[in-house]
Amino acid sequence: MRRLVGIGACYLDTILCVPQYPSEDEKLRASSLTTRRGGNCPNTLEVLDDLIQHSGIPVALDLIAVLPSRESSATAKIEASLKPGVSLQACLFREDYQEPPSSYIIKNATSGSRTIINYNELPEMTCDEFSRAVDMLNTEGTWYHFEGRIPDVTLQCITHLRKSHVNVRISVELEKPGRHGLQELVPEADVVFYSKSWAIGNGYHDPEECLQAQAKVASNALLLCCTWGEEGSHALEPATNNYCRTAASLPEGSSVVDTVGAGDTFIAGVLYTFLYEHKAWSIPQRLAFANRLAGFKVSQEGFSGLSRYMQLQKEE
Repeated sequence: MRRLVGIGACYLDTILCVPQYPSEDEKLRASSLTTRRGGNCPNTLEVLDDLIQHSGIPVALDLIAVLPSRESSATAKIEASLKPGVSLQACLFREDYQEPPSSYIIKNATSGSRTIINYNELPEMTCDEFSRAVDMLNTEGTWYHFEGRIPDVTLQCITHLRKSHVNVRISVELEKPGRHGLQELVPEADVVFYSKSWAIGNGYHDPEECLQAQAKVASNALLLCCTWGEEGSHALEPATNNYCRTAASLPEGSSVVDTVGAGDTFIAGVLYTFLYEHKAWSIPQRLAFANRLAGFKVSQEGFSGLSRYMQLQKEE
């Protein structure tokens, strides 16, 4: 059985929906409050699990994240949110801690903006811990997807995989421009996902400029992707210089409901096209599938049941 492992932080999110963003010292009543599990990789794995269950392809999903004590209520909530298809067997449990990383998200109902405040007291993963976690898994033919959270540690982990394990594929997400060292991950990855904020923060004015420039340092990559919000998604195959874009879209008759995790859903869609080998996906097809999946996600709260919208082609 093939395996995909997601490596990144796992959060519990508290989401407050407010009529407008509060000014300093203002007292404001929220219209709703939602608490749910978050984190880029866990979100991506949740969507992948749904797609895989729907299509029946034999892929095992694992999360490597730093979590509080195995016996904590927070860990129980996280595990329940990812059942039945995502395993926590390779996670790193900090037994002296009870609270997970937390995000407090203020959603402005007027503008649709999201203001996110994070808090995390858990000690971060080391490369040695990652190596031991990987040794627990059957790594033959495994795909590793990194959030790109702690760039220097991530680079050490990728280097370890390349030296110690064969036939692995590696993807990495470059999201926050303030994280120095993310650029060094690009030459080591098979697939790279760039956010709009990372691209702009690194001096690029549009997604094509970003991808064409990045292709020079990622010449061996299978695919480079860049999401640009309402302006859609873009992809480039460095080997052929094949470039394409897909406009952002919503399901007919729907509206924007929840944009939290749209990028994580897009990543899940692209990764799914590499796992679903019964179809020879072209680059436009990969991009269109992932973009459409993200469009369905923003039209609903959370990630549950996205596969019911998708017409997944099965091997005849």
